[in-house]
Amino acid sequence: MNEDIRIHSWPCSYYLDTNKQWVSGRLSLTPVAIKFTADKTGEVLVNFHLSSISEIKKESSNLIFSSLTILEKNTKHWFSSLQPSRNAVFNILEHFWREQLLSSEGTGAEAAALHTTKGKELTGLLTGSQKRLEDTAKVLHYQGEQFDNIMRGLNKIEGDMDVADRLLTELESPSWWPFSSKLWKAPLETKPKETATVSDLKNQEGIIIRIPVIITHRTDSNVKPGKLTLFASGLEISDCNSQVIHRFESKDVDDIKVHTPYEISVRQRFIGKPDTSYRLLSAKMPEAISVLEMQFSKKIQFLEDALGFVGARKSPQVDFGTSIWQAATGLLGGVVQPSSPVGGREGTDSDQVQLQKHEKISQEEAKELKQILKKLKSLALETEAELERQDEALDSITTSVDRATLNIDKQNRRIKKLT
Repeated sequence: MNEDIRIHSWPCSYYLDTNKQWVSGRLSLTPVAIKFTADKTGEVLVNFHLSSISEIKKESSNLIFSSLTILEKNTKHWFSSLQPSRNAVFNILEHFWREQLLSSEGTGAEAAALHTTKGKELTGLLTGSQKRLEDTAKVLHYQGEQFDNIMRGLNKIEGDMDVADRLLTELESPSWWPFSSKLWKAPLETKPKETATVSDLKNQEGIIIRIPVIITHRTDSNVKPGKLTLFASGLEISDCNSQVIHRFESKDVDDIKVHTPYEISVRQRFIGKPDTSYRLLSAKMPEAISVLEMQFSKKIQFLEDALGFVGARKSPQVDFGTSIWQAATGLLGGVVQPSSPVGGREGTDSDQVQLQKHEKISQEEAKELKQILKKLKSLALETEAELERQDEALDSITTSVDRATLNIDKQNRRIKKLT
């Protein structure tokens, strides 16, 4: 991810301690840093890493009202006249600061693990692939349940058409027809068979991903922290106390706009009343965008500032995948022939010895990789079986729809003759 992407910027004033005066300018936030640029001179007066921040506070005094202070390496920075509001800026800065601290801890752990062997790297890549395949399987499973609901609805329509056929036959028959009483009883006997179950699967469906977000609704000053949860059937926005603010079903979402790799907006259109729209900002939004792109491929739109993110994410995948398989080839060679160095070079330098150690994987790592590959194979086979089942369901749905259309046209013609 490009560290120079500007996530947000706000007009404000910064207290320049050297000149003992306030300077107007813009406070900007990037994925890893905060900087302040003066309006008049264009000079960057403040630029420091998020991980160097010790504290972010809302403060005020007799001379400074509604200010925001950032403590960075024993230096206190004062910001005032924040627009649209101090609370909005505080919530966004605190969110990215906390997430940066958590990611820094994770990066340190990953760096420590990197010094062991490349087997860990390959294990991590396969684990990520497994998670993505599991997410896809959840979406596919829910899609299959929707097909099942459609089939139940079509079966009900066919049953109703049979009842309508018997009623029309009764109306078309003369009054002296001896079996009229049996024909009229048929609908009464079939009505209780109505399937009143379109089961509520919301409580049973699994969560694909849940991330902390900053929620903006209607006005820019109405900003508060919360959570975004993605299900196979839609998405849910809740506050910090897990109280649901709004839930969008997949069919309710009209468009999703990706403003930046860290900010999206979700909208549901209405006729005769205002649209329902939420703007969501999160340091972990890139993880959610990949799932949203899969779920709402026809409804998601990448704006100009996010197009670079799409290109950067898609283009390196070929080289990245090639490097994975090259690494896998070398690693598997190290397992088969642990005594021979990779590449066949002989040397006495300590760097080359260290390289040879890193390019081999242990037996434990090989077992772990084997288990992950078994899970991937199982998931792939289950996905293939589900796809075949859904193909058959689609064929059956197409046939049932055609048959129902013909029956409806036939009954309409019969009704017109009666009238």
